[in-house]
Amino acid sequence: MDTILIITILIVIFALGFDFINGFHDTANAIATSVSTRALPPRVAVMMAAIMNFVGAITFVGVAKAIAKDIVDPFSLNATADDTTGSVVILAALISAITWNLLTWYFGIPSSSSHTLIGSIAGAAIAAAGFNILNYSGFTSILIGLVASPFIAFGAGFIVMSLFKILFKNLNLYRTNKGFRTLQIFTAAIQSFTHGTNDAQKAMGIITMALIASGLQTTDEVQAWVRLACAIAMGLGTSIGGYKIIKTVGGKIMKIRPVNGAAADLASASIIFGATLVHLPVSTTHVISSSIMGVGSAQRVKGVKWGVARKIVITWLITMPISAIMAGIIYTILSIFF
Repeated sequence: MDTILIITILIVIFALGFDFINGFHDTANAIATSVSTRALPPRVAVMMAAIMNFVGAITFVGVAKAIAKDIVDPFSLNATADDTTGSVVILAALISAITWNLLTWYFGIPSSSSHTLIGSIAGAAIAAAGFNILNYSGFTSILIGLVASPFIAFGAGFIVMSLFKILFKNLNLYRTNKGFRTLQIFTAAIQSFTHGTNDAQKAMGIITMALIASGLQTTDEVQAWVRLACAIAMGLGTSIGGYKIIKTVGGKIMKIRPVNGAAADLASASIIFGATLVHLPVSTTHVISSSIMGVGSAQRVKGVKWGVARKIVITWLITMPISAIMAGIIYTILSIFF
């Protein structure tokens, strides 16, 4: 079998593996607040998230196209009959991203799958062809989206919670919590849907990038089988659940009550879906965690466990450079064999 075809098949397998891992790694964030407030039992929340993730994943493709062409131009990696560089770059990036996701999941750290994937693609490409291989205009737009979205989410969480405090200040606390616990069922579903519209598309973009680099595709269109396969992989991954990360996001950042959870869900879902509409990949982990911090700050600044938040932020900061270095090393090793 042709070497490039073998590597492309491996890329598809690893990309679906990345989506599967992303399902139980990142989707935990989407349902963390509803589980922590007991609005939904964990098993019910996980299955609902799996279904809504699948629906979201097959609905949009804009983020997939951004991943496929905005970090590195896949056509510049286009393989000839004896050139496997582009395909090896993508395979190395996937191995790096999966490794980091598994490490952070094992330790229950809500790191960003977006950061590790984007950093890994850039690192492997730079190791293969130098810094000029990067598509700087597209890469800069993606970085701006990744950096700005947590701050916007923090502000959105603060505003939504502040509005809730004004609108419901005269209502009975028990009745209010009961009503918001019911509302959380819907906000968790919306959150899971928006997660699918953004995160599942990253693996779609990787596969599309690989098909272009291997010469099997000449446009950046995301094929129907790619969309369906990635949606299924993320849905299955979500069904496994990510209870370690649910524990961190749902309880260690702040003590979450139903009103807090609903506010955080609404704020983060609006930011994630807004990013999807403008075709920007964002970190759902960053957005959800930041919206929870914003909600907590609106209620009581001292109620936020800033020590835990600081550890999460540090993980965000180191994910991309570490992933880039890992991917560069993995590419160097793989290039010996391919």
